[in-house]
Amino acid sequence: MRYFIGLDGGSTYLKAALIGGRKVIDVMVKNTGIDNDRTAGLLAQELCRRNGVHSSEVESIMATGYSRKVLETADDDISEITAHAYGIRMTAPEEYQPGMIIDVGGQDSKIIYLDEHYVVKNFSMNDKCAAGTGKFMEVIAQILETTIDQVGPLSLESTSPCDINSTCVVFAQSEVISLVARKYDRRDILAGMHISMARRIIKMMKKSEKGGDILMTGGGALNVGLRQAFEEELMRDVCVARWPQFNGAIGAALIASERRAG
Repeated sequence: MRYFIGLDGGSTYLKAALIGGRKVIDVMVKNTGIDNDRTAGLLAQELCRRNGVHSSEVESIMATGYSRKVLETADDDISEITAHAYGIRMTAPEEYQPGMIIDVGGQDSKIIYLDEHYVVKNFSMNDKCAAGTGKFMEVIAQILETTIDQVGPLSLESTSPCDINSTCVVFAQSEVISLVARKYDRRDILAGMHISMARRIIKMMKKSEKGGDILMTGGGALNVGLRQAFEEELMRDVCVARWPQFNGAIGAALIASERRAG
């Protein structure tokens, strides 16, 4: 079997995907640390080791993400927009035709618009402010003394979501602290946070590019509360990709395989 590895270098985490026979064999994630390239090399080695694949059987390694240019472990690199568009060919549910990807990562959020062949038509991106990102959720989770894994389930128990109007993460943090001091239920605060995030990201959407199904990727896609907020605000179903955190890495590996085939 021919094997390929995709590496997605983020600011905090480095994700990797191993594919073979056009199937996802395994995925892994590590803290980036201070040496991105060393972490990437260790991650690739560990992926191969735990799946019984010798490094010589890996035909190509493709990098994407913020740190893609410094990952010397990789043979080549590709933009994260292109990688995400390719990734959904393996992560979107069968009989699902995404026309739009909502990617909520740790440091940015992206909306990618696709044609019927999954070719990128356009994209919008928020990388100037932490509001609407995974970092925003982490900050609010700390204030409310819970974990990032629990913010989604807790928010679904809300009966009266709070209004969180600030679009800046610093002001939103102050707003949440004020709500806590006024004894608002944290479940209602979390529900309000998700609605605020969804509205902020939806504002990036281009009205002329709203055709097709909607697919969520990135770590934010694992948050059931955020997904529900998107569905309620858009009044449409929103599907979560398989391995949503690893969509970029999977896409990079798939591009590597297609380039070798070509």
